Amino acid sequence: MSGGSNFSRRAVIGSLATLVAAKAIAAEPVQSSDRVLIKLPARSANATTDDGAVAFLGIRYGQDTKDRRFQPAAPTRDRIPQLRFAIDENQPEAALASFRTAFGEDVVVERSAFGPVSPQQGSRYVPQSEDCLFLNVWTPNHYVRQPRPVMVYIHGGAYSNGSVTDPLNDGAALAERGDVVVVTVNHRLNAFGYLSLGRIDPRFPDSGNVGQLDLILGLQWVQRNIAAFGGDPHNVTVFGQSGGGAKIATLMAMPAAKGLFHKAITMSGQQVTASGPLNAEKRARAYLARLGFDPVTAPVEALVAALDTVDPVMGGGLYFGPVLDRRNLLRHPFWPDAAPQGNSIPMMMGNCIAETRAFFPPDHPKLRGLDWSNIAARMGPELRVDIDPEMVVRTYGGWYPDLSPADIFIKATTAGRSWRGQVIEAEERAKAGVPAFVYQLDFEQAMHTGDIGLVFGTKPDMTPAQQAMSDRMMAAFVRFARTGNPGWPAYDLTARKTMVFDTDSRVESNPRGRERALFGVVPYIQPGT
Repeated sequence: MSGGSNFSRRAVIGSLATLVAAKAIAAEPVQSSDRVLIKLPARSANATTDDGAVAFLGIRYGQDTKDRRFQPAAPTRDRIPQLRFAIDENQPEAALASFRTAFGEDVVVERSAFGPVSPQQGSRYVPQSEDCLFLNVWTPNHYVRQPRPVMVYIHGGAYSNGSVTDPLNDGAALAERGDVVVVTVNHRLNAFGYLSLGRIDPRFPDSGNVGQLDLILGLQWVQRNIAAFGGDPHNVTVFGQSGGGAKIATLMAMPAAKGLFHKAITMSGQQVTASGPLNAEKRARAYLARLGFDPVTAPVEALVAALDTVDPVMGGGLYFGPVLDRRNLLRHPFWPDAAPQGNSIPMMMGNCIAETRAFFPPDHPKLRGLDWSNIAARMGPELRVDIDPEMVVRTYGGWYPDLSPADIFIKATTAGRSWRGQVIEAEERAKAGVPAFVYQLDFEQAMHTGDIGLVFGTKPDMTPAQQAMSDRMMAAFVRFARTGNPGWPAYDLTARKTMVFDTDSRVESNPRGRERALFGVVPYIQPGT
């Protein structure tokens, strides 16, 4: 599965995160008393402020998709030339002063009474609704005349799970400390966003990519409106982890996304190839057979229940992802080369040193009782490449004679199923002579998702060492968003310079070169194609 976790069918059905993207609201109750209601053209949004940043939560960027299921969403017609604030009669004057400090003395304020704002409590991925096209904005709580860089985050979870309501995705600390405007975007997922019906029903030629088209709609909203929040629409960086990075790699090859963002960062997420239309059709037919309803009129619950369909191409859980439909996606993002459209966009990409620790914890069945007699058989399917697992075990055993079978399992599967795609993308950028700035997070044997809380500054209960790492990574991301250079040399085919984030952060030439050479001899076929 490209750019994200390989969720089991049971996990897909059992997790609330698998329904449709949750509305973009706060994940926890807002503690600040400085709370206002902003009047936008189409709907109201909650705003809260603290000493560092102002958060605008749950702004609609696309109309309800219920009546446009499997079709591109209709945009809202919002244009926000000036924010209008409605202050509760009981609101302290400090709130008004705070917002005027953030946005200038020309803020328009209306007095109106309204009830307390109570963001949804409970699961971080609720409420869930087919009506999910909402975004959040954070901006620093002080006014400056110069527009700020904009950083738009796209969440992970492959193309089937996740939401920006995850507390790790809170943009307040990044906005405050980086002096940037942060946006997080939800969009349609799994069957709602990537069920490819185009070869089955001519009414839905775009259905395999409507999740991507939602993101494009969100970026168009940013272009129209982010100036009202102090952001610079001419300096927009998209960044995303896991599936979010894969979505970004795909956007870089989609003509409709051209000009909507100016820099790109992918974190443990890559998309070398998209799903071919024939395999996408096979998956759609299998899903429809399991569904047993007209998908246009089927209840949401039935559409969700059918997600446990067995993938007819790969086995296991049904793969959803962007489709080479020749309408919205005309070519693969990074095969046979880097899509020319994206070559004008500076790109930063990174992976964690032990990605697959997130998928294979010590008590995982694959690791229980693992020894030299069974490691090849257990590891082979998890490498996601057509390579002799016995040879891989022998090779890694020679390189790392002191490591246990479990350690080698994690090292080899990380290289084969995740890191390898990033290497291909970096190499193709280098061949095209365009910048790719590569990093590797070695700190504390980082696993998949390990960089999110560090970049956002939201990792709970950080130790001093973790806080220092967070500061260092956040500074690099912000520097890239501001200038297009994170502070180390671009990757090329000679030195392959890579920033290694660790207790002793440093730039290395060709780290893990032996692994790159080992897996680089295998023709690349992205899972899901």
